[in-house]
Amino acid sequence: MGRVVLSHPEKALFPADGITKADLADYYAAVAQTMLPHVRNRPLNLWRWNAGIERQRVVQQEIPKGAPEWVARIAVPRRRGGTVTHAMANDADTLRWLAQVNCITPHVWTSRADRLDRPDRMIFDLDPPDEGADFDHIREGALAIGDLLRELGREPYAMTSGSRGIHVVAPLRRTAVHDAVRERAREIAEELAGRHPDRLTTEWRKAKREGRILIDTARNTYAQTTVAPYAVRARPGAPVATPLRWEELEDVRLRADSFTVESLPERLERGGDPWAAIGHG
Repeated sequence: MGRVVLSHPEKALFPADGITKADLADYYAAVAQTMLPHVRNRPLNLWRWNAGIERQRVVQQEIPKGAPEWVARIAVPRRRGGTVTHAMANDADTLRWLAQVNCITPHVWTSRADRLDRPDRMIFDLDPPDEGADFDHIREGALAIGDLLRELGREPYAMTSGSRGIHVVAPLRRTAVHDAVRERAREIAEELAGRHPDRLTTEWRKAKREGRILIDTARNTYAQTTVAPYAVRARPGAPVATPLRWEELEDVRLRADSFTVESLPERLERGGDPWAAIGHG
């Protein structure tokens, strides 16, 4: 960690909770060994709160000016010409540097630098209709996605988003382009919504959801990003996007923000990484 000196380590990024930039950096150092396999060699979008979570957010694709030379990066062609150079979090020093630039929540591509056009993840984001939605319905929706994916010969993995919902992820072999993966994810989501029309929907317009949970498959689009596993969310209590053991979805006490920067390191020390077998090759 000697390569990154924090400026203003006392800056309160979560003022109501007393969580500082130094605390954020310490958290990412504590989880680095577990987190890095899930983010390494993936282009990042940086979600930064330069004045703390109660102020304005900046979403940044281009690596910030003045980034250390040792931070890994990749120039990605834009569809309309030119390139955007993304940072990649390939080591623990870079995770600490993300905290230094007030990046509370790194988001990652579903593909990796060596084959940007071939995703290795299919993402289903269960998005509740409002903040007060019954989280039991979201858990049940995730379990139903898992059942359908297994019917289709795919192994599901689940993660609390740290915000409001649950992500269900199916690892891929990197044989199909993003458009094909997104289309297949849409077909799976529509099949599932057809089986559970009272609880689940693929309807984007909130007026047409009628209180049902959206199965969002848009994260499977080329150059779209999803919250990184073990990333901190800019919400009260500093909850973390947390990979789960599948059976934890059966726990009625589970919530999207069940795990925080305070509790997550101990969880990993006690039980290890539930996604250790997801595959990164």
